[in-house]
Amino acid sequence: MSTGRSGVPARVMDWAIAVGVAATLLVTGLSKQHAATYLDLTGYALLTAGGLALAARRRAPVLVLAATGLCAVGYQAAGFDVPAVAYLFAVYAAVRAGHRTVTVAASVTMLLALPLAALASGLHDTGEAFAQARGALELAWLIAAGAAGEALRQAERRADEAERTREETARRRADEERLHIARELHDSLTHQISVIKVQAEVAVHVARKRGEQVPDALLAIQEASREATRELRATLEALRDDDTTPPHGIDHVPELVKRARTSGLDTTLTVEGQRCDVPAAVDRTAYRIVQESLTNVARHAAATTASVRIDFRPDALAVRVDDDGTAAPGSAPTPGIGLLGMHERVTALGGHLRAEPRDGGGFTVHAELPVDRTS
Repeated sequence: MSTGRSGVPARVMDWAIAVGVAATLLVTGLSKQHAATYLDLTGYALLTAGGLALAARRRAPVLVLAATGLCAVGYQAAGFDVPAVAYLFAVYAAVRAGHRTVTVAASVTMLLALPLAALASGLHDTGEAFAQARGALELAWLIAAGAAGEALRQAERRADEAERTREETARRRADEERLHIARELHDSLTHQISVIKVQAEVAVHVARKRGEQVPDALLAIQEASREATRELRATLEALRDDDTTPPHGIDHVPELVKRARTSGLDTTLTVEGQRCDVPAAVDRTAYRIVQESLTNVARHAAATTASVRIDFRPDALAVRVDDDGTAAPGSAPTPGIGLLGMHERVTALGGHLRAEPRDGGGFTVHAELPVDRTS
């Protein structure tokens, strides 16, 4: 339920205004002297109905405009010389909602109908009838109500436009900064790491060719430079991903499995449930979970086999990756950047992630991502 600036729910505020206006009209009508006819009850009912109709002014401003206008004409015809306060509120609400043409047409009709209603109430003097109609709906108040509604509508539109522009500007600046960082990393680190990697590989090759024992430090430098190159390449790809390229999803998981097999890890893929479309965010997250899990298996688990299981459920998508690595049951996993990233992605979608050693040895990553089938 929407709330106003004061924190009061909009519906409660609308009903409070409607009841207040209805009470004001009714008290004003009761203060007048009327002949004891059946028209009195009709007039009181129209005064009350005209005020209470304002409770729906946000949801149906045009209908409320018509209802309050008819009520005002009705109680004027019944002999109640009461200002059309409810109609002014309705004019404000209709103009604020953007119905300017309808409001102008309705107001012109009201200005013509009220004198006729005054004549129908029993007045025989046309000038007096026009005076009563003018008192019921002052043109100045009518214009003021319309102007207030239009001013607030324009202010709200400018605020929405400013918010949208601010978000677009922030997004553009973030994209520019991301690409700037990518360029800086590429220009500085990539070259230096590549030089280290090449020099280390040449030194190892020369030592082996001469039949010399390769120092462990040199082998460590070679492996570290290779790992740094892979990490840096992945980082640059992520930084340059500005949503201009098609995102990877579940359809690309078989490629990850094939790549894992090529690297020597015996990997299987199982898809359960009835395959169906899932939201783009869920699709991308499922792919990233499998990608990060298989990467961790290849780097840290010392595993020989891994299994990927994707389960399409009625209200969720479950993703599970198991391996037979060296993780011991009961040991706490090291919270690296990969696991933290998976947790953040899953939590942002309202899902749950479990990443821990298995009872029979090895490691498991199990994520459940909620899927709204009604949207």
